[in-house]
Amino acid sequence: MENYTMEGRTYRYYGQEAPLYPFGYGLSYTTFCYRDLVLSPPVLPICANLSVSVVLENTGLRDGEEVVQLYLRWEQSSVPVPRWQLVAFRRVAVLAGQETKLYFQVLAEQRAIWAQNWRLEPGTFTLFAGGQQPGQKTRAPSEVLSARFSVTGTARPLRGC
Repeated sequence: MENYTMEGRTYRYYGQEAPLYPFGYGLSYTTFCYRDLVLSPPVLPICANLSVSVVLENTGLRDGEEVVQLYLRWEQSSVPVPRWQLVAFRRVAVLAGQETKLYFQVLAEQRAIWAQNWRLEPGTFTLFAGGQQPGQKTRAPSEVLSARFSVTGTARPLRGC
């Protein structure tokens, strides 16, 4: 094997063609609504972690479980990167008509890219939160919220943090 690229071989690098059964695919007996996605701080130093909160509400008539997924997208980078990358997920049980606020941490190392070594780069990023991948087409309605944040500083090796 001489071609070690991941393009066309994993959901992270599918290009324009969507996978048949993307991560998180499935149906539920209830419906969920996401709101109030908050990233803190919206501008962070290169080695800092990002705090994320989102409210999940069960808008259906039955109790249910949802797998909340967070994906990260680099808006520009010095090397090819995935279209988006799963950085956190959590299965949450929510009673019918109830809501819960969830908290996540996105670590600096999860923004690292491989360029002869693991390194962090400044720039703009988009974080997606929802019950499926961004842009995923399913029969069950689900929504994906997004918010942008910026990383400041100079590029550096990950182990330099």
